[in-house]
Amino acid sequence: MLNHEEKAQVTAEIREKLGSSTGVVLADYRGLTVAQVTQLRVKLRAAGVEYRVLKNTLVKRAAQEVGVQGLDPFLEGPTAVAFSADPVAPAKILSEFAKTNKNFVIKAGVLEGKVIGADGVKVLADLPPREVLLAQVLRGMQAPLAGMVNVLQGPIRKLAYVLEAIRQAQEA
Repeated sequence: MLNHEEKAQVTAEIREKLGSSTGVVLADYRGLTVAQVTQLRVKLRAAGVEYRVLKNTLVKRAAQEVGVQGLDPFLEGPTAVAFSADPVAPAKILSEFAKTNKNFVIKAGVLEGKVIGADGVKVLADLPPREVLLAQVLRGMQAPLAGMVNVLQGPIRKLAYVLEAIRQAQEA
């Protein structure tokens, strides 16, 4: 059991992590073996995601202090929380893990301070990687520019054709 000071310290840590993380995922880990949890922790750590099992009451208190509304219904039963500065990483890793481990259930998530359900976490997990999204945006920006270059080159190309026709006519 935690004494009052320890609870306050843990609540402060959770509050700080909720405030600084853009991606948070809550999950029910019942029925997992120690080996499965260890495997999950290794994957999360490699992606820079912190994964902790926390008391629901402390998470509720910290969420209220940070201003995250609507998290209470998801804080029932055993709860593990994944915190990350990357909003997509915990959702991707935990969703992949849930596909292969039926006992692992994603409860909800917090994205930029807003609570999203398990379906929202799945949608977030299905997003393409950041690099792919940036490439798609860049491609979208380049298409109009390439079209504009072709339009601007048209008169120059026509002038070149006319000059070439004049040169050929003078030679003949």
